[in-house]
Order: sequence, then C-alpha cells, then structure tokens
Amino acid sequence: MSVLLLNASYEPLTVVSWKRAITLMVTGRAEMVEQDGNRVVRSSGGAEFPLPQVVRLMRMVSFAGMRRIRPPRFSKAALSIRDGRQCQVSGCPDRGTTVDHIVPRSRDGATSWENCVLMCARHNSVKGNKLLSELGWTLRSTPTVPAGTIMLVPAYRAEWAQWLATGGLVGS
Repeated sequence: MSVLLLNASYEPLTVVSWKRAITLMVTGRAEMVEQDGNRVVRSSGGAEFPLPQVVRLMRMVSFAGMRRIRPPRFSKAALSIRDGRQCQVSGCPDRGTTVDHIVPRSRDGATSWENCVLMCARHNSVKGNKLLSELGWTLRSTPTVPAGTIMLVPAYRAEWAQWLATGGLVGS
C-alpha cells in the first residue's frame, strides 16, 4: 500500500510504503493527514496504528534539484494519466489502449509528449501511418508535456487528487 508524503508546507514530495509512513509517524517526524478508511496495522506486541493514506512531514525538507523544473519521463503509463485513459479522437467514448504517433514514425515522427496520444485500438488501426488531417479527424486537446515535476503514475490513488492538484502534479 502506497502513502503520499507531503512536505511540511503540504506540497507533495513523493510516495512511500505504508511501513515507512508509520515509522515516520511513530518517530514523530510526520503526522497523519488522512487515514485509509478504518484500516489499522497491528504490531506483534498488540499495538494498533491507523493505516495512513497521506502523511505530512513535521519539518520542511529540501534537496538538490527540488525546485528544478524537468519534464516527466515519457511512458505509456504516464501518457495514460495525461490523456485520462480515454481515446483522444474527438467524439470517441472508448478507452485509450494504444499509443499513437500523430506524425507517424514512418514519416519521421518522434516518440514525445507532443507527438503521442492514446487511441482506442479501432481508431489506431484505421489511422495507420496517415496524418489526422488526411482522415479529417481532430483531437480532444492538443498534446503537451504534462506540468509538474513528479509523475506519481504507478502509485496514483484517486484519493490523492486534492493534494496533487494543489502541488501542481499530474494525477487523475
């Protein structure tokens, strides 16, 4: 179970394991901001600890490069988050399951945030190595590099949306 770790200023820092989060809480270095339902963790000594969902450090931390803005690494999982897991062809209600290059690789299109979108298998198959303009298709939105410095893709939980939105990180 993953736990969102916030800085003392409530800015999202990273994701830690529930064990690490409880250790930070027990040692007084962090406090629980949100509990994961009514779930608890029991120690072998019989002590019970609430299972955290979001914890906040008691002291502000900073590290080299913390404020440096870097685009997140491109991946299908991150693209799926950016595109809301939906096919990006206008009017298509289907789930996006394939990565499509707007300018096909066969026409020297790059694998980048600005040139890739999610498409359903049907649209991707029809598109092939054609351009969108050749088919008369439009996209829901112009693909861009996601804002923010951290992509919490593998561990993202819907319950974290309010914390990630305030920190300017990619989520939902």
